[in-house]
Amino acid sequence: MPQFEFRGTSRTGQQVTGVRVAANRDVLDALLRRELITPTRIVEKGREIAIPKPKVGGKVSSKDLAIFTRQFSVMIDAGLPLVQCLEILSSQQENKAFGRVLVGVRTSVESGSTLANALHQYPKVFDDLYTNMVEAGETGGILDTILQRLSTYIEKAVKLRRAVQSAMIYPISVLVIAAGVITLLLWKVVPIFATLFAGMGIQLPLPTRIVIGLSHFVATFALPTIVLVILLGFAVKWYYGTPDGRMMIDTLMLKVILIGPLLRKIAVARFTRTLGTLITSGVPMLEAMDITARTAGNAVVEKAITSVRKAIEGGRTIVDPLRETGVFPNMVVQMIGVGEQTGALDAMLQKVADFYEDEVDAAVGDLLAVMEPLIILFLGVVVGGVVISMYMPMFAMIGQLAKG
Repeated sequence: MPQFEFRGTSRTGQQVTGVRVAANRDVLDALLRRELITPTRIVEKGREIAIPKPKVGGKVSSKDLAIFTRQFSVMIDAGLPLVQCLEILSSQQENKAFGRVLVGVRTSVESGSTLANALHQYPKVFDDLYTNMVEAGETGGILDTILQRLSTYIEKAVKLRRAVQSAMIYPISVLVIAAGVITLLLWKVVPIFATLFAGMGIQLPLPTRIVIGLSHFVATFALPTIVLVILLGFAVKWYYGTPDGRMMIDTLMLKVILIGPLLRKIAVARFTRTLGTLITSGVPMLEAMDITARTAGNAVVEKAITSVRKAIEGGRTIVDPLRETGVFPNMVVQMIGVGEQTGALDAMLQKVADFYEDEVDAAVGDLLAVMEPLIILFLGVVVGGVVISMYMPMFAMIGQLAKG
């Protein structure tokens, strides 16, 4: 068999080079990707074969992916050839970027590539979980069943994400509107009262002086403050992109009152749903744990899953390492232990995921119920405080005139 020199990037972004023996480029490409190496260049006997990075040129949403996967599974189940399915789905795809991706996948399959390897070329659209499950379906001859499981998984993931968004959009939008109203009051309304009071030459109460001082600050430093807030946002985003920053921020988020318990339930639901779906689809346990860790969405949970994977690789069962992490609730650990002992780990993981997804829905409702009166109280105190502080000198003047 020929020798190939290759260059690629690992899961952590490090450059990897080496020499391998393989039957052909596709075989080597598949082997490297199983080792979580994305090849960027392959050289065979002095002849370079570049692997171009596909350009999507747009965003593919989870909803688009879920609809495609559901339709794809129905077509495969109906007995349509793979290439014909991809041709039909690409031609009727409303998302043009996704349509171009499907055309590329169809071209690769027509050239002799497996569906999993064709999907591997578009990691921004089809992640490791998707491609590994498709590979397991192709190997086991149950691609239609795997695609049905994938579509169900993606739909549930979308539902979970929407629950989180609904919990955050309302308070954030209200606070942003409140900040705009308060800024407008301090910037335009309060200076009019300040000029009126200065002409009267009266002694102002402390609340009024504080509000006028804030008004001067907004008028003088509004632009620098906005720039500083934007720079601070970029700094936090950059810091979150570093391993230490992500770990610190995710750790703090899990400890925040009200938000922390919700994030923990979301992490448990995502972990059990992802791992259960992968195991049910025939993906090996260690590979399933590795994929689950990368899709955890939280650095603390990812570290915990990685430590459990290493323990399993060392010959231990899943229960004790899960308990030792201290991240997962005791009930989850016990149910997973029962599933492992009875040989129904995949089914038990799905049941735990169903339970915690219901818990997330309930927690979101409770969170909104608690935050709504708190936000109304906050708005009443702040806006009402600004208005009352402006009228306090007038009340004092009216009181003095009444006495006089």
